[in-house]
Amino acid sequence: MTGRRSHDQPAGIDYGIPLAKHEAMTSGTRSSTRVYRSSLREAQARRTRRSVLEAASSVFLAQGYAGATMRAIATRGGVSVPTLELLFGTKARLLKAAVDVAIAGDDEAVPVLERAWTTNATNATSVDELLAIVARVLAPAQARSAGLVLAVFEGAATDAELAELTGQMTAQRTTTAGWIVDAVSRHGPLRHESSRCEAIETLLVLMDPAVFDRLVRQRGWPLEQYQRWFARSAKRLLTADDPVPRSRRRPM
Repeated sequence: MTGRRSHDQPAGIDYGIPLAKHEAMTSGTRSSTRVYRSSLREAQARRTRRSVLEAASSVFLAQGYAGATMRAIATRGGVSVPTLELLFGTKARLLKAAVDVAIAGDDEAVPVLERAWTTNATNATSVDELLAIVARVLAPAQARSAGLVLAVFEGAATDAELAELTGQMTAQRTTTAGWIVDAVSRHGPLRHESSRCEAIETLLVLMDPAVFDRLVRQRGWPLEQYQRWFARSAKRLLTADDPVPRSRRRPM
């Protein structure tokens, strides 16, 4: 999660089909009025999407994918079912859009690896600082999205569209983990027995939403404890052991 855009990475946050498009500008007052009205429609459409996504998140978390219905989500979001279907198409696409926004924390069309935190992480002067930055981004993202991601995995067993989305999400998470592993390796070697692929798989386990759910929701860890655990564990499992300082070496 400098991020060079990967083919595995989405072009942006999927938060639904736009309801309004900006009209072509023409000269004079008529043009200004059109742009103003178009901007108002776009702002209203965006508020509607946000309201629907908040409603969808609540229903999916409470009912699971199988128990959630488009009617229940539409009712909670204050829209009609046809409007909901116009915005998102299918229940699977609606869930994916809710996951995207939950992970990012907003509905801006900016990919995860092109956000400000990656610049801060790239400029970190040590692996500890790097992993602390990653942990501070990861923990709140997990808090917002872990339950929804688990709902995707639940539904993928019986829904072909969700199964395809699960594959896309796994590829995106793998791309993010690879970016983090490469950033770590710029500060020093990986563990001598670990390849880059193994390091990515290790990080994917640490980042797994089911692990977050167990530690935070089931075991009651505060987010700060999860952040510390993730950063320490990632450093311990990914990086080579620090050499023992000369003053602490035992005499031969």
